[in-house]
Amino acid sequence: MKNDDYQFGFEKLRVWQLSREFVKQIYRLTENFPKEEKFGLVDQLRRASISIASNIAEGTARASGKDQAHFTNLAYSSLMETINQLYLASDLGFIAESDFIEMKNVVLNIGGKLGALRNAQLSSSCQHNRH
Repeated sequence: MKNDDYQFGFEKLRVWQLSREFVKQIYRLTENFPKEEKFGLVDQLRRASISIASNIAEGTARASGKDQAHFTNLAYSSLMETINQLYLASDLGFIAESDFIEMKNVVLNIGGKLGALRNAQLSSSCQHNRH
């Protein structure tokens, strides 16, 4: 068996795949921020976006649906932190309105998928508790 043949559970999740792509978009978007923002908004945006995908992955390693949902909530919180920072970047003129709108649409898509994942995790937790 080659390494490429095995997939971790989170790798199969569309929301994780989208979150990973979102990190790349954030990195590209922040490349042209002012140099003085390197340890400010750039760092915050990059860390928050990374946290989305990381929490999704970490949650899949948890045994109970309730624990998994907790990490999905953390991912959603990081997503909200990211959109807030994108608003600030837009307010400060660091990103174009068209880029902001595009990123907000991605956030809405990921947010919807995180909500669905959380509901599925909590539902599986309830099912498990009944048996």
